[in-house]
Amino acid sequence: MASSASLLSLALCSLLLFQVCSAQFETGRVWGSSRSQRKSQQQNECQFRRINAQEPDRRITSEAGITEIWDENDDQFRCAGVAAIRHTIEQRGLLLPAYSNAPKLIYVDQGRGYHSAAIPGCPETYQSEQESESRDPRQGSRDQHQKIRKIRQGDIIAIPAGVADWFYNDGQSPLVLVQIMDTSNFANQLDQNFRKFFLAGNPQREIQGQRGQPSRHLYRGSEKGRGGGGGQEQRSGNIFQAFDEQFLAEAFNIDTDLARRIKNENDNRGIIVRVEEQLEFLSPEFSEEERRQSSQGGGRTGRWSANGIEETFCTAKLRHNINDPSRADIFNPRAGRLTTVNSFNLPILRYIQLSAQKGFLYRNAIMTPHWNMNAHSINYITRGSGQIQIVNENGESVFDGQVQEGQIITAPQNFAVIKRAGSDGLEWISFKTNDNAKINQIAGRASTIRAIPQDVLANAFAISREEAQRIKFNRREIGIFSPETRSRGRRD
Repeated sequence: MASSASLLSLALCSLLLFQVCSAQFETGRVWGSSRSQRKSQQQNECQFRRINAQEPDRRITSEAGITEIWDENDDQFRCAGVAAIRHTIEQRGLLLPAYSNAPKLIYVDQGRGYHSAAIPGCPETYQSEQESESRDPRQGSRDQHQKIRKIRQGDIIAIPAGVADWFYNDGQSPLVLVQIMDTSNFANQLDQNFRKFFLAGNPQREIQGQRGQPSRHLYRGSEKGRGGGGGQEQRSGNIFQAFDEQFLAEAFNIDTDLARRIKNENDNRGIIVRVEEQLEFLSPEFSEEERRQSSQGGGRTGRWSANGIEETFCTAKLRHNINDPSRADIFNPRAGRLTTVNSFNLPILRYIQLSAQKGFLYRNAIMTPHWNMNAHSINYITRGSGQIQIVNENGESVFDGQVQEGQIITAPQNFAVIKRAGSDGLEWISFKTNDNAKINQIAGRASTIRAIPQDVLANAFAISREEAQRIKFNRREIGIFSPETRSRGRRD
């Protein structure tokens, strides 16, 4: 009897081990194929010969906000395989529900509000506060919906491809969202144009990607045309417009008149519409215990393991605040700080293969010269101004100029970069095309130069050992440097 039990236990353990190994193999195969697909898509004639700090190329005005899009045909976006969009949502403005053909990473540059992503196959675990208070069955069934998240300035929000989401501004100031869509990601099986599929409204055609088309510098929708004007604009329609009304009526079990109305064929409000009355839905507050766990990282500060138990897709964390000084990875009280969000502290990033870094430089401070080892870095300047220099593999400058708030500049993978803040400081958000992007520092502690023997540096640069020593040890800071005067620092 004992022997049979032992054999049964051994068989069960073997079966479990086989399943785990198979799952690990499958996971490795998926991630390996995703990276190789990105590589094959980008192995073309792209050459970063010259890079410019860019502002949005076209602007589309809606009833309750503005959408600005950078030129996708510019080499820095085309070769990096990304598209950049900025939404400015006014008070009580609703960015209509939509999904995209590529994953996106969103930074809340200003304001506060609400965000929700409709994860497919997940239950509607929330019910609206107004309906839940009513006990009268004659008022119909209670409204139910998926989780709604509060968002604020500094939040990074990750949305996988094909997941519909929406934003609402309940604050007193505009809600500004800057987003990068990774069209070269393995999840996009279409071409390199980004596509926005709207579930409602009658969006302007210019909102769609225009890669490969001549740049027209479109600024659609004047101030006088807001809230119903702009009828002369070309419309692309929501996904229901081309469906037969009878089919829609049967699918939703509604009458054909309502099926016709959800097509929004004569709706000229654009993609950001104004809510006449404050939206009402359930968004529970943190308990004291949840606040404490959140402030301590919820026990997830270490390496995340995709075991399918710790975090399911339906309850996945989609948001992480990158502005919080207490979360800084590098801090110099005389120079600034750097904070990183990657798949270790926001696990959903492992699925969409993106990450972000927020940089704060004080007046005249410097970020160490470095290169991005495994990702392109798309830098959006959020505050202040400064100078950036980017150098290619031939030692040639591809960018050497001033950058200011609202501009984007891309640092290609492996190109050497240095940043210096102006008199008002410099802040930026870097979107990285890898879920665990790494940089290699060139100067300061923990740098490549510090790792090379002194005699090797002396012979490589044709300088004396004393000069090589100064190059290695004069700068003792890590990552970001204070604007101190030059000194002959001694070895630590």
